[in-house]
Amino acid sequence: MPSSRRRSPSDDPALPLEGAARRRPGADGEPGSGAGTPGVGKPHYAGHRARLRERFLANPEGLPDYEVLELLLFLAQPRGDVKPLAKALLARFGSFAEVIAADPAHLRTVKGLGEAGVAALKTAEAAAVRLLRERVREQPVLSSWDRLLDYCRAAMAYREVEQFRILFLDTKNRLIADDPQQKGTVNHTPVYPREVVRRALEVHATALILVHNHPSGDPTPSKADIQMTHQIRNAAHAVGITVHDHVIVGRGGHVSFKAQGLL
Repeated sequence: MPSSRRRSPSDDPALPLEGAARRRPGADGEPGSGAGTPGVGKPHYAGHRARLRERFLANPEGLPDYEVLELLLFLAQPRGDVKPLAKALLARFGSFAEVIAADPAHLRTVKGLGEAGVAALKTAEAAAVRLLRERVREQPVLSSWDRLLDYCRAAMAYREVEQFRILFLDTKNRLIADDPQQKGTVNHTPVYPREVVRRALEVHATALILVHNHPSGDPTPSKADIQMTHQIRNAAHAVGITVHDHVIVGRGGHVSFKAQGLL
């Protein structure tokens, strides 16, 4: 007598098991995207990324800030839609410059941004600062003052604590050394005139430009700033070194001691 047992799909090799032909969720790192499956198109974000790269290469200056952030985040997150994250970063910090200059600890508080994303953003900042520094080195500092200010703002204006740096110049006023001295608190950085002069003699500098930032955003010099500047000027003058200027940078702009008649 024929068997009364019902046949199952597994009894017939021509019939695949239920689900056997399905992708394993997450097999390519993006659950349910359909990437890599014959007959299924690329996930929507892949086309968006390709188009955004094309637009960027055709007109790098034409993209809004959030799309430039997207391009940076592509490097850290090879799959997925990063537009919401880019917009969240701008909402949190306020501008493109504020995003890439933000402290890594603060960047990590933004949901969805991992260590790779933090590294991508800080790499962009470091690249920008290095580019501007090289441009400053290309010609005498005093004849390329705007370049110097651009570099100082990029390097220091968005810092959350005070930093003092000294630009050491040779006899032709070319940059020979750029030394960050110390990081202080939100409103004070200790600077020692003797150490400034010692370093100047060490690198054979004949002139200096002093630079520091005000994390408050207001670059107006304090009485302590003025007093410290005069102390360094006097110590440097005693060994034949000129202090050309002291520049304070902040989010709201910059102040030149020389332009203000303070030096």
